[in-house]
Amino acid sequence: MQIAPSILSADFARLADEIGVIGDVADWVHVDVMDNHFVPNLTFGLSMVQALLKNTSLPLDCHLMIDEPDRHAPAYAEAGARSVTFHAEAAQAPVRLARALRSAGARAGLAIRPATPIEPYADLLPEIDTVLVMTVEPGFGGQSFLDIMLPKIRRARQLVRDGEHAVWVQVDGGVDANTIERCAEAGADVFVAGNSVYGCDDPAEAVVRLREAAVKAGESAWWTH
Repeated sequence: MQIAPSILSADFARLADEIGVIGDVADWVHVDVMDNHFVPNLTFGLSMVQALLKNTSLPLDCHLMIDEPDRHAPAYAEAGARSVTFHAEAAQAPVRLARALRSAGARAGLAIRPATPIEPYADLLPEIDTVLVMTVEPGFGGQSFLDIMLPKIRRARQLVRDGEHAVWVQVDGGVDANTIERCAEAGADVFVAGNSVYGCDDPAEAVVRLREAAVKAGESAWWTH
C-alpha cells in the first residue's frame, strides 16, 4: 500500500518545505499537471517539475491532465519523473506513448475519468505500469469521493489479477481516512491524497494513518488472497 500526497493541496509558496514534511513517510510526491484545456484549471508544468526534482529525493508521480500527451508527456520522464500518467481520453497512440515513457526510465500510467469504462483498455495492461481510476472529476482538489467508482476499482483489479499483470491500481480524488479503506477493499494499492494530508496540522502523521488504514483494509480484501 503506497501513499502519494498531492501537492495540489499544499502551500504553493512553500512547496519545498511542504514536500519536506512528508519526506520520511510518503512513497511518492503526486504532481497534478493541468493545462486549462483538458481540464478547466491551470497548475504545474514541466519547469516546476524540474525545480521540484532538485529539492526532493522522493520520486515524482506526475499526473498529466493535458491535451496532446503524446507530444508533451515524454519530456516529464526525460526530466526525471519516476512515474508519468496520461489520460486515455487524450492520448492518440497510448501504446507508443507508454513505451516512450518506459524507455525514458519512468513508470507509464493510464488514467481514466469517472465516465470512462476500464474494459476497453484491458488489452493495454501489458504496456502500462499503473492504471489510475479517477474517483472525482479531474481538475480541482477538495472534491467529494464518488462512491460509484468503487465497482470500477474492483473491475480494474480483476483485470490486472486475471491477466497476471504487475500493474498498480491507483485512485485519486476524495481519498481520506474513511474512503481509503473502501478503495483498498475494492482493489486499489496506490492512493493519492491531497486535503486529507495537507489539510491536517501534521501532514506526516496523516500519511502514516492513511497507510495504516489501507493496510488493515487490504489484509482482508478479496484480491489479496
